[in-house]
Amino acid sequence: MIETEIVETNKGAALAYRHLLGNRPPWLVIIQGSKGYLATDYINKEFADEIGDCFAIISGAKTFEDMLNMKVTWVSREGKKLGITPGMDGKSALNLLI
Repeated sequence: MIETEIVETNKGAALAYRHLLGNRPPWLVIIQGSKGYLATDYINKEFADEIGDCFAIISGAKTFEDMLNMKVTWVSREGKKLGITPGMDGKSALNLLI
C-alpha cells in the first residue's frame, strides 16, 4: 500500500509518501522538499551521505504527522549545511528543505 499527500508548511508544500514494504512494519515515510528529504530510518543513512543527498532522519515515525512532530535523529552533511540539526522537530527541518 502506498499513500501520498501534500504537506503544507509556512514555507510551502512538499510531497509525502508512505509505504508499507512487504505488508509489515517498519513504514517507509518520505517527505520530499525541493532541497532534500525528511525520511524514516528505513533509509540507508551512510549511503545517502556518501552520494551527497540532503536527508534528515526521523526514527520511528509511522505517519506524515509523526514526521512533522517527532525529532530529527540524524542529518546528512548536506542537511547540516542547510541548518538542520538532530533534536530539531520535523516541521522545522522540512521548512529548511523547502
